[in-house]
Amino acid sequence: MRRRITAVAVGAAAALALTACSGGSTGGGSTAGGSTEGGSLRIGAVVDVTTWDPGEGAWGNEALYFQSVYDTLLRMSADGEIEPGLAETWEYDDSRTTLTLDLRDGVTFSDGEELTAEAAAESVLAYRDGAAPNAGYLSDVESVEAADENTVEIRLSQPNPALEAYLTQNAGVVGSPSAADPATTPVGSGPYVLDLDASIPGSRYELTAREDYWDESVQHYDAITINFYADATATQNALRDNQVDYSNLNSVSQLPDAEAAGYTAHHAPVNWKGFILSDREGTVNEALGEVKVRQAFNYALDREALLEAIESGHGEPTTQIFGIETAAYDESLEDRYPYDPEKAKELLAEAGYPDGVEIVQPQTSFTPASDYELVSDMLAESNIEMVADQVGSTFIGDLLGGKWGAFQFGLNQEPLAWQTYQLAVAPDAAWNVQHVVDPTVEELAERMRHGGDDADAAAQELNEHLVEQAWFAPIYRVDGVIVTGEGTTATQKVGEAVPNLWDILPE
Repeated sequence: MRRRITAVAVGAAAALALTACSGGSTGGGSTAGGSTEGGSLRIGAVVDVTTWDPGEGAWGNEALYFQSVYDTLLRMSADGEIEPGLAETWEYDDSRTTLTLDLRDGVTFSDGEELTAEAAAESVLAYRDGAAPNAGYLSDVESVEAADENTVEIRLSQPNPALEAYLTQNAGVVGSPSAADPATTPVGSGPYVLDLDASIPGSRYELTAREDYWDESVQHYDAITINFYADATATQNALRDNQVDYSNLNSVSQLPDAEAAGYTAHHAPVNWKGFILSDREGTVNEALGEVKVRQAFNYALDREALLEAIESGHGEPTTQIFGIETAAYDESLEDRYPYDPEKAKELLAEAGYPDGVEIVQPQTSFTPASDYELVSDMLAESNIEMVADQVGSTFIGDLLGGKWGAFQFGLNQEPLAWQTYQLAVAPDAAWNVQHVVDPTVEELAERMRHGGDDADAAAQELNEHLVEQAWFAPIYRVDGVIVTGEGTTATQKVGEAVPNLWDILPE
């Protein structure tokens, strides 16, 4: 099975390289384009901006769009430290249910409006009440008020251990209260302004530096172009022709061609990839409501072989969704589900499915067909038949709406265990798409919420419970790979798909 997997994966990588090299520039000796301080930066993005409205938008791969035109109340450094942003200082009360933030003076939005505590409060509330995928992060927020012109008070119904981290992301983005149409015309206090006339939505976004920006230390360029590439071939062509100074990749299979074109690779553990076995109550697929079926799914995966075949070994096999640096991580759990098709078949039979199970899974163009085939064939050896459901433009909405009982995906390994809980485990978590409630999970979450030594122990117990109950079937932790051209460098950010915009800079 390992030999077959490797052969198919190599063939797929070769096909990608041939496709990327057909047509295009006739130049043969160019090196990756460079940048100089005060010059311009060309960014390659593998995800388009969904909306510029901070109350509706996503983060992850879209973070660079938002960081270009907006500021956040707090910032997070590349190594995960919380730092000042629009708020110069901040502190909790003794109960950790009121966070007070003191805003800096003299900050203006690109429309000339001044930053006020009232504007900041309105932005936080808009995110909590909006349709952003992770609006649930602020479900504990009872009120946000301007105590005075420069002071914001966020009151919680109960402690939220990750609130400060969330305020470094889109939950902390502050937009101008005078913005007429923030979905298409962002008005922020950030380092750059979107040039609508020069931009082509869905393709290219032109940004120019603000002369009156309050923090010149993060404003490395006079202009930035963000180019969106809709598929892996487009990204590969852009790298081959040196059309960008920075880009993240669709797959590590693109790395050899990028390095051959003169780009430097930067690696960092970013996320886990595998399956979210979301239908833990058997609502969509009755079989998945049986824990032994979900455990069988885990035994059916040869993680080492898949890592080598799909990611060329750039990562580590894993059976847990919590990052290595979190309090929840338990090294002993990594061997919980060794590859064992016979054990998988036994568990299926014990669960009442001696002839195996059928699981419908969405198939998209984002996941190469060869990858789907590898995993599907492997699962079939354990009597688990994957049925492909070809999906279109409504994919993400259908996914978050719980249409499928299991699906292959990748999620960030967040810096804090609580962030992972709120991202993928909590009843209202975006990626607990069936919104399953488990009393054991919630009891452990309450212990985590209130901090202290017991919180770390509870995080480990939660991790063990999720692994034993097989809520997920992780395959590996994969390295996030970004590349920079000559004259440009970047520092990867812990637990994020892309670096901070200010950590992409000229050498």
